Amino acid sequence: MEQGRRRVLTLAVLVVVVGGITAEALTSTAPPPLTSSTGPIRVVAAENFWGSLASQLGGSQTTVLSIVTDPNTDPHEYEANASTAIAITEAQLVIVNGVGYDDWALQILAADGNPNQVVLNVGDLNGVSVNGGIVTGNPHLWYNPAYVNRTVAAIYSDLVSLRPSDRSYFLANYVTLNASLADLYQQADNIRATFAGTEVASTESIFVYLANYTDLDLVSPPAFMEAIAEGNDPPAQSVVEFEDQIESGLVKVLVYNEQTVTPITTNMKALAAQYNVTVVGITETIQPPNYSFEQWMGAEYLAVYNALNAQALGQ
Repeated sequence: MEQGRRRVLTLAVLVVVVGGITAEALTSTAPPPLTSSTGPIRVVAAENFWGSLASQLGGSQTTVLSIVTDPNTDPHEYEANASTAIAITEAQLVIVNGVGYDDWALQILAADGNPNQVVLNVGDLNGVSVNGGIVTGNPHLWYNPAYVNRTVAAIYSDLVSLRPSDRSYFLANYVTLNASLADLYQQADNIRATFAGTEVASTESIFVYLANYTDLDLVSPPAFMEAIAEGNDPPAQSVVEFEDQIESGLVKVLVYNEQTVTPITTNMKALAAQYNVTVVGITETIQPPNYSFEQWMGAEYLAVYNALNAQALGQ
């Protein structure tokens, strides 16, 4: 989806070999890794939302480096550099989002071709991938609770494969993280229980998974959301339709991606304010960067809940 928005790192090897794990096995398809009982496992996550989860699972037995963390940039436009390439090639476990979101990481992995490296491709794991170079699914996988739970299980499995002697340690962290995620998703369940069917809008496809999970009625034209996500101008008809929806008085909340800002999305945000539609900002990466995945996502859930509740109370 980001092909027109991101310049990728030029590499000698141009054929991208997409690593990953299947949802059935919850283990990587790479050959068995070389294991070591000394020193922390070196983990690199292309994005900090997956890095946060890996860090919580790995604890003191891992060092986790997240590449994309800057709150002031659009992750779709990230450009890899030499230090990024070195970190990825030296990692024992690499976690990529896939689905066209971080092809720069996949190119580095393909160029290195380390058979002892474990690669977890979250898109492949969850059956959301790129076919023939064309993105056929929504890459914002971390907003889908089911995908997050499956990914956490896969990271746990990969850590155990790399350090079997620490299985009990990783298992204790896995149980703790699952409990924390259950508390987090209770907040999403509360949104569904209270506001299911409420009309909402979003400037970008980032909110689609969560809207579906909470049974909110996301009415924004798909062509508009997908074009913004891909870095393109949305079709004129979709802009008119979106404006009509905002002006109708039926849409209660506009979810606004704060890291994908264009003149058109800025205009939609201003229009929403004019017609008393509450605007809720969400982000693609953990903000602030020192928050855990649960702290970040929980704050966004709370903002959505509060906006819907204020609208219901006529405030």
